[in-house]
Amino acid sequence: MNSTEAMKVAIELAMNSHVNDVPVGAVILNSSGDIVATGTNERELHKDPSAHAEVVAIRKAAQEIGDWRLDSHTLVVTLEPCAMCAGAIAQARIPHLVFGAWDKKAGAVGSVWDVLRDPRALHKMDVTSGVLEVECAQLLTSFFRKEREAK
Repeated sequence: MNSTEAMKVAIELAMNSHVNDVPVGAVILNSSGDIVATGTNERELHKDPSAHAEVVAIRKAAQEIGDWRLDSHTLVVTLEPCAMCAGAIAQARIPHLVFGAWDKKAGAVGSVWDVLRDPRALHKMDVTSGVLEVECAQLLTSFFRKEREAK
């Protein structure tokens, strides 16, 4: 599975995620391109501020492979990771991140900060941004429009 195909899976996950949470989907691929784990935002479901899609997927992948080091994996996520998720990605030693939509308010991979590509970072990684960006952004725009209308 390539990054675009994985992003389509992440979008589908986000579309079917927990009803009252921001629709973000994440997929972790192994070096063969097989899906090892997936995640969606589960903050509202579990009342857990750390239950972002990326963290959920990283936890599942580590459990699946029996190691916290995901140093031969790729993380594909519909939204640019925040600082917490960028830190978790770095700690998991994930070498390649692919994301769809930019997060101009809290993004930590180029929008507001660039945690993962900071020259002081211990682990270097490749980042591919803007994969199916329009589709990913539309998910978020629709969600927040409905939230505003409900108030």
